[in-house]
Amino acid sequence: MNTNPTLTTHQAAADVLVANLPNSASLRAVVTASPVPVPVAAATAITATFVGSLSVEFALVLLDWGFIHEVAGAQPRVRATDVVLPALELSAATFGIGVLGEAIEADASDLFSHSESVVFELVSEAGTAGWFIVRLRADQQAAGDPYRSIEGRLSRINEVEMALTVEIGRTRMPVRTVLGLEVGAVVELDRAVGAPADVLLNGRLIAHGEVVVVDQEFAVRITRILDGLEAAAR
Repeated sequence: MNTNPTLTTHQAAADVLVANLPNSASLRAVVTASPVPVPVAAATAITATFVGSLSVEFALVLLDWGFIHEVAGAQPRVRATDVVLPALELSAATFGIGVLGEAIEADASDLFSHSESVVFELVSEAGTAGWFIVRLRADQQAAGDPYRSIEGRLSRINEVEMALTVEIGRTRMPVRTVLGLEVGAVVELDRAVGAPADVLLNGRLIAHGEVVVVDQEFAVRITRILDGLEAAAR
């Protein structure tokens, strides 16, 4: 697999991922020194793409998804991708400011075998637990400053649709509490009445606004757009 100068960042991303997976077993991420056969398990992976200063593709392949499904529970309200997403977001943040797209279940065979991918074997005391694949887009591995012409790279995805979400508040609760919610339950949020709503792009805070009604439908009026540093700090 590729051994470019950014391998240190790749390793940091892999280390952050394994440190934040909700796994009772201790995992280590070890980069493979040479191409390895694509496992059948690669057909069932969680993948996501990061777009920002750098564009990076990620894939997580596990031989046993049991602990992920155990955390998710038997209810459809919590998916395996929801469980893995926080670890992927922290991992992607090692590549700088940007937006991590939706985590989806997909076939990662092509990414696993791609010549530009860096594959990390996830190792536990019992042996191989899975793999984490990181692929930095080829046009960003050229010599020179990898952060140059950000606007030019982002222009390539101008027509890509992204999820814009308006959030009036949030709270944290254990999975067992979420699964125990019933009709009529009241969930207290961390936002005072009249406080501005958050506007998120693919889960990343980009602006504040106020909820309004337009032609009997809810809408949001943008009152403040955050700059890059503010958004990254939230």
